[in-house]
Amino acid sequence: MKIAMTGATGFVGTYLREKFARAGHAVAPISRTDLGDDAEGLREILRDAAAVVNLAGAPIIKKWTRQYKEELYSSRVETTKKVVGAMRSLGERPGALLSASAIGIYASGETRTHTEKDNELASDFLGWLARDWEQAALEAEGLGVRTVVFRFGVVLGKGGGALEAMLPPFKAGLGGTVGDGSQPFSWVHIDDLARAFEAAIQDGSFRGIYNLTAPNPVTNKELTRVLARALGRPALLRVPTLVLKLQYGEGAQALTKGQRVLPERLIEKGFEF
Repeated sequence: MKIAMTGATGFVGTYLREKFARAGHAVAPISRTDLGDDAEGLREILRDAAAVVNLAGAPIIKKWTRQYKEELYSSRVETTKKVVGAMRSLGERPGALLSASAIGIYASGETRTHTEKDNELASDFLGWLARDWEQAALEAEGLGVRTVVFRFGVVLGKGGGALEAMLPPFKAGLGGTVGDGSQPFSWVHIDDLARAFEAAIQDGSFRGIYNLTAPNPVTNKELTRVLARALGRPALLRVPTLVLKLQYGEGAQALTKGQRVLPERLIEKGFEF
């Protein structure tokens, strides 16, 4: 089948694109140029697509200036609005839209466990960003397009993403916890993520919001211990929260806070991680 994809050159997008290609699907990347003011190019890519995978979004781990927060918002919410708007103008629309979101939509904290049934959402920038991002995607349901929203945990895998950033200091013996390490760390292996996307494309009963996290969330301290053991390196240092705030400003919350999230709906589907 033909699968159109935003964010096709990122860590997750590249992995999905290669996996889909090996399965015999034709992947049509949607570039920034295609998302420009002239929507005809975007409509042409979406035409005859069986599914659209929407992954676009600027990196979260960066200093959040006012300008960069606008980029975070535009690259996710405005991009999604353009994709859904282009679908609206098509006579024959794609069968499904699979759109990324993030577990940052949930309130952070060490004691609360979140599932898709949870209504305790974050009231900070990440929370509102994810709300608007999801709402933009769910507009496709009104067009008769089956819509699935995956709330990503931290995606781990070789060759990119969070693990690539974490490995150098750990290999040098300079790894350690962020703050006291008690913050929850809900993660997902990139291969499980890709299999969930494949299942949602193939199975028409997938619809609505799903947490895309491994069923065994840990803490930052547990992650640090396991990674250090796997690399055979010590991890005795601690990264002070103040240092991260000086480096990333408000954006430090993506590292210093966390949510304990379970993939209840995927488990109910019988999905095996």
